[in-house]
Amino acid sequence: MSASTLRASAGDALRGWSAPDAEQDSLRHTYLAYLDAVPAACLRACEPGHLTASVIVFDATLSHVLLTLHPRVGKWIQLGGHCEETDATLADAAAREAGEESGIPGLRLTSGPVHLHTHPITCSLGVPTRHLDVRYAAVAPPTPDGSPPEILRSDESIDLAWWPVDALPANADADTPQLIASGLATCRGELG
Repeated sequence: MSASTLRASAGDALRGWSAPDAEQDSLRHTYLAYLDAVPAACLRACEPGHLTASVIVFDATLSHVLLTLHPRVGKWIQLGGHCEETDATLADAAAREAGEESGIPGLRLTSGPVHLHTHPITCSLGVPTRHLDVRYAAVAPPTPDGSPPEILRSDESIDLAWWPVDALPANADADTPQLIASGLATCRGELG
């Protein structure tokens, strides 16, 4: 794949997504305008800002959510990260990141985004930038006893843990409850 192919597929994903409210639709239009204006919009080398892909992962019962304690953010957040030129789509980037960061094989990803969020961060570039995060949801394969599957923490996080969807850690990111609600609604409709 190439940066231009990834950029085109990101535009297709965002144009095909029906945002759940006016605020999310406004962000969708902002992301599309950014994609149109910036050829490297999906690559971390783009210092002003770049699209990232993340995923909120649920267990098969949709009663637990997998969160990572992110070293740069210092809060419990969803899995995800930068797109790579080898990713054909944002969904591919989200699925790759989720697999790398959780060790869970066979995650079923939603067909499109469930939420958008823009945030400032000093990422691996070492300079302040903005992440225009496109968020998906995924469901882990069921386990024989119905518990959340075993996870394998990568070196990209301080900690990784399953949390009940209604009992998040105190230092969860402020928008995590909305992301969980959007992800659950989509998973119940598509994957449930």
